[in-house]
Amino acid sequence: MDLDLRRHLPPRSRYSRFVDLMKVALPATAAALMGLLAAWPSLSSREGIFQTSFAKINLKTVDTLSMSRPRYFGTDDKNLPFTLTADIGTQTDPQNLVVALEKPVADLTSKDGGGIVINSDLGFFRQKDGTLDLLGHVDLYQDSGLEMHTESARIDVGPGDAIGDEPTQGQGPSGTIVGDGFRLWNRGKVIIFSGKAKAVLNMTKGKSKS
Repeated sequence: MDLDLRRHLPPRSRYSRFVDLMKVALPATAAALMGLLAAWPSLSSREGIFQTSFAKINLKTVDTLSMSRPRYFGTDDKNLPFTLTADIGTQTDPQNLVVALEKPVADLTSKDGGGIVINSDLGFFRQKDGTLDLLGHVDLYQDSGLEMHTESARIDVGPGDAIGDEPTQGQGPSGTIVGDGFRLWNRGKVIIFSGKAKAVLNMTKGKSKS
């Protein structure tokens, strides 16, 4: 009966009912839009945090996590800085905080401002103990001009110690040296070539005798 009555209402009466309805609906819609605009900055900032942080993702819902251009940095017990970067980082063991790194680069600064830079094709960074295993074309460069090349190495990132057990080649201003492996301490202050090491030194010319 209500529907039949509405059909027989004159046009002016239907228009009046429509106006009354809009008087209620429009303010409610406007209030909802204002509330959305007020909340928008908060929603936007939360989305940005989610996109740039592993901490906002539930590790139980995904198998692996990847990040482009990851960067790790810190200081050792002597307040010396170190930085570790890579092209891509993939978390392979969330419980033990192990991250696989493509094209990792470790920059270890010494007290006098010098230090060493080490890079390779692939690396595995264990955040719990601060060790970095490097594989494939491991290159080490020291600020003094020495460079070393091998196929694998383990770096203790904090103190800046390193060890390698594969054939290692080194060259610098003093000459060239090869060995079955190497040991490095104190961010390159001490370097030893292990095994059957062989060095070829560049001899400087002495003063001519009178």
